[in-house]
Amino acid sequence: MPALAVAFVTGCHSNTNMVDKGDFKSALDNYLVGQPVCLFPTSMKFPAQADTNNDEQTKGFDALTDAALLTRTPEEKKRFLLGSKQVNDYDLSAQGRAAWTPEPTEPGYGNFCFGSPKVTSVDNYTPVQSSGNTFSVSYQFAVNLPDWAKTEEMRTAFPSVGIWSAPRTATANLAKGETGWSVEHVTASAGSQPSI
Repeated sequence: MPALAVAFVTGCHSNTNMVDKGDFKSALDNYLVGQPVCLFPTSMKFPAQADTNNDEQTKGFDALTDAALLTRTPEEKKRFLLGSKQVNDYDLSAQGRAAWTPEPTEPGYGNFCFGSPKVTSVDNYTPVQSSGNTFSVSYQFAVNLPDWAKTEEMRTAFPSVGIWSAPRTATANLAKGETGWSVEHVTASAGSQPSI
């Protein structure tokens, strides 16, 4: 009789006992490494030009210039019958080229990506199916910003920098297959946007 009781207890807890939070973290990190976080919502092309009187056009470029990722050259642009206006030409600096992520499908286009999120903690997990092969996993993640993205000017020009550097929460469904755990679906928790 005691042997049956031990077998019964072992059978009830075998699925959760076989789960390793470190395996969940590894699977989530493997998923997130393919999700780089970038400054611009779409790919940009450099050199670029901006009107010096348009703060919305110049503030991001100027923050990148202050971070030594772009060079700025003032220029006077002539307009037919309207005289001229002051513009700035922006291009990648040597340091900027090292931080630039080219767009493989559009030559000349790319983005400044400041990292991929990394899981900082696995907080909770519960089985989704009685088989124990799928779990709902709650976790926290953040992006470790490069030095050039840590300035106040960068946070002002690109609010997403501050958002991504703070810890975020999300929940993912992880399924166990022949090669280990893999991410099936990710859902943001309330107030944690943006999330991936």
